[in-house]
Amino acid sequence: MKDLKQFNIQYIGLKEESHLFEYQIGKSFFDAFNFDEFFDANISVALTLDKKSTLLNLSFKAQGTINVTCDVSGEPFDQEIETALQLIVKFGEEYNDDNEEILILPYSEFQLNVAQYIYEMIVLSAPTKRVHPKVLDGSMESEALKKLEKLRVKEQKTTENVDPRWDKLKSLITEKKT
Repeated sequence: MKDLKQFNIQYIGLKEESHLFEYQIGKSFFDAFNFDEFFDANISVALTLDKKSTLLNLSFKAQGTINVTCDVSGEPFDQEIETALQLIVKFGEEYNDDNEEILILPYSEFQLNVAQYIYEMIVLSAPTKRVHPKVLDGSMESEALKKLEKLRVKEQKTTENVDPRWDKLKSLITEKKT
């Protein structure tokens, strides 16, 4: 994560007001985390840091596309994502990130690296089942879909010949009930 220094925010020198930080996230960002499920990414992240005397209120908003593989056809496509995250940073004796929404930093700290929060926000916003839009609307032509269609089990009709012995057994059950 040595390549993520641009995500350090030195909050000690900031005035007590709202500050906007903007980041452009690409494939190299995910490479720094050794995450290889996205082939490419083009995501804009806007971080609003609202500095108060005793805490920092961070509001992340991300919007863009990630290039992923379709789970049905195996074809790569750009998946639209839009997500947000709220994080409150308080100060205390020691570091504590047990709560998802509240981070406690030691009083001795002077900066915060937000890369991990951006990474988690984007990865968790990606759908677990990724289906190409052309698969959904039926316009995709691919070898994988043709093979799946060929292998699909056809519905069997229930009007096929039934062994007459089963009918006799069924009649015994109904006679017993009456």
